[in-house]
Amino acid sequence: MLEKQACAIVQPDVSHAGGILETKKIAAMAETYFAAIAPHCPLGPIALAACLQVDACVPNFLCQEQVNLGDGYLKEPFKVVDGSVPLPTKPGLGIELDDEAVASKVFAGDWDTPALRH
Repeated sequence: MLEKQACAIVQPDVSHAGGILETKKIAAMAETYFAAIAPHCPLGPIALAACLQVDACVPNFLCQEQVNLGDGYLKEPFKVVDGSVPLPTKPGLGIELDDEAVASKVFAGDWDTPALRH
């Protein structure tokens, strides 16, 4: 896709692409072809924290998708300030899980994805 200039923006998902390092490699490959990176992040605040680490260190970062800033999952949820999420400054991914809040969301195992068949 990049060699044929069929895309101008790549959207790797840090959680599915192989982690932070692999996503940085994808971003570097995209940069070689003058393409931007907009990490895909449909999973939640832990994945968002990993994405923010990538965003901070790749020169071709464009924008960050997110579905949850961490309310009900993190002790200090991310905040949007002037249209941006400030980078975490704490060790590791820069987040701390709210164990009590997360414990209340544990999957009981009683639901299954509906199987649609002809």
